[in-house]
Amino acid sequence: MEVVRVQSIASLSKHANTIPSEYIRSENEQPAGSTVHGVVLEVPVIDLSDESDIEKIVRSISEASREWGIFQVVNHGIPNEVISKLQRVGKEFFELPKEEKEVIAKTSESGIEGYGTTLQKEIEGKKGWVDHLFHKILPPNAINYNYWPKNPPSYREANEEYAERLRHVSDKLTRWLSLGLGLEEQELKAAMGGEDTIYLMKINYYPPCPRPDLALGVVAHTDMSALTILVPNEVQGLQVFRDDSWYDVKYIPNALIVHIGDQIEILSNGKYKAVFHRSTVNKESTRMSWPVFLEPPAEVEIGPITKLVTQENPAKFKTKKYKDYVYCKLNKLPQ
Repeated sequence: MEVVRVQSIASLSKHANTIPSEYIRSENEQPAGSTVHGVVLEVPVIDLSDESDIEKIVRSISEASREWGIFQVVNHGIPNEVISKLQRVGKEFFELPKEEKEVIAKTSESGIEGYGTTLQKEIEGKKGWVDHLFHKILPPNAINYNYWPKNPPSYREANEEYAERLRHVSDKLTRWLSLGLGLEEQELKAAMGGEDTIYLMKINYYPPCPRPDLALGVVAHTDMSALTILVPNEVQGLQVFRDDSWYDVKYIPNALIVHIGDQIEILSNGKYKAVFHRSTVNKESTRMSWPVFLEPPAEVEIGPITKLVTQENPAKFKTKKYKDYVYCKLNKLPQ
C-alpha cells in the first residue's frame, strides 16, 4: 500500500484554504489559539568562544538544563559552511522526485531508519504536517549507508563532516553537564553508553501549509533521547511550553539548539528537565530542521545515577533498558 507523503498533500492543497481533517488538531492544540503571539522566547544562549572560564560555562549550562531543559550555543566551533552544506544536501534530497526518495523509504525491517512520514502511535488518528528522514551518523559500526541518500552525491561527505564536528561539541556538552551535576566529567557520557552512544540524524521537512493556524508539524513532546542537538533553517517553527503557554523560540543563525531529553532527566534523577516542545508550520515557506539525537544503545539500562540518589532524594524513575523505554514511549504506554 502506497504511503501518502505530506509533501504530496501540500502540493495538492497549495491553492486551497483547507487541509485534510486528519491534520486539523483539536482546538486546545491549534497554534492559533494556544500560542502567545508577538513574544519570542529568548531561551538561554551560551557562548563557547572562551573556554578558559569553564566554571562559568558549567554553571550556565547546568542552570539552563535545570530551569529550561533547552539552550542555544554560539561560537561552538562548527564552521558555518559545514552547517550550510548539511542543510543544502538535505534540502536537495527532499526536492528530488518522490520515486527517488522512496528508494530509501522505511520498511518493517529498517526500524526507525529511512524516509518516512509517521513515527509514533497517533492519538485520535491525527497526523503531523511533516515528512522525515532518519539515519545513524555515529559510531561508524552503527551506520547503515542503505538509508543515506545517494543523491545528491555530496550527501555522504556533508553528513560525515558534520558528524565529526558535532561529536567534539557533544563530548564537551556531556562533560559540562556531568560536572554540573557534581559528577566526574566522564560519568554522564559513560552512563549514556560511552563510545557506543548512537547519534541518530533526523531531517524534518515541513512543507508550506494552507492552514498553519490549525495544524502542527510535530505534536507536543519531550525527546526520548539523552540529548538532542539541532540546527533549523531560518523559518520560525520551534515552540516551547513555559508558564502554561506556548512561545516561539528565537532563531539565531548558525546556533545549535540543545534539548535535554528524557534519558538525561532520568540519569540526573530529575535535576535536569527534558524540554516540552512542538513544531508549527508556515503558510508560504518550507521549514526544515536537522536534530541529532544522542541515544543509549538499545540494551543499555538507564536509571538514576547511583551518586544522585540519596535518602533525602530517592530514585524518581525506574531503571530499564533503553529499547523498552522507546517501545513504551512510541506506543503511548506508561513507563
